[in-house]
Formats: sequence, C-alpha cells, structure tokens
Amino acid sequence: MNLNISGHHLDLTDSLRTYVTQKLQRVERHFDHLIDANVILTVDKLDHKAEATLHASGANLHAEAVTDDMYAAIDQLIDKLDRQTVKHKERRRD
Repeated sequence: MNLNISGHHLDLTDSLRTYVTQKLQRVERHFDHLIDANVILTVDKLDHKAEATLHASGANLHAEAVTDDMYAAIDQLIDKLDRQTVKHKERRRD
C-alpha cells in the first residue's frame, strides 16, 4: 500500500509519521486490498484535524476527526476507517 502523509500548518515529525503508519496497519489487517492512502494532518488554532482517504479495490473510503490532541484525532480517524473497511469487506462478501 502506498502511504502519503502530509501536514498543513504542522511540522510532520518522525514520531507522528511512525504513529500513523503503525495505526494504519490495523486497517490493513482487516482488508488487504488497499491500493493507497492519503493522510492529511492539520492544525487550526486549537483544533487538531486528521483526515484520510483510502483507495481500495471497489471503493474510496474517507474519514476525518477533529480533537484538541493530534494523537487522539489519529486514533479516532483509524477507528472510523476500521469500521468502514469492515463494512466494505462485508458488502463485497455479499
């Protein structure tokens, strides 16, 4: 899977990059037909926003999360993407 991580108004550190990569492995575990992922991390005043678009075979999955902590936003984002991939996998099976 190709992974593109970018930051807007944010210095993208190695720790953030590895955190996102490790968390996305959880989504890959459920559905291994992922082509690529685009993750955008944004800071607007006090809001930390994480959004991602996953391109899978047969669907494009998009989710975003906004909190006051970037790591919490990434966790919420991965939870949403995980639920979407499980749903997509069930739809493909039917």
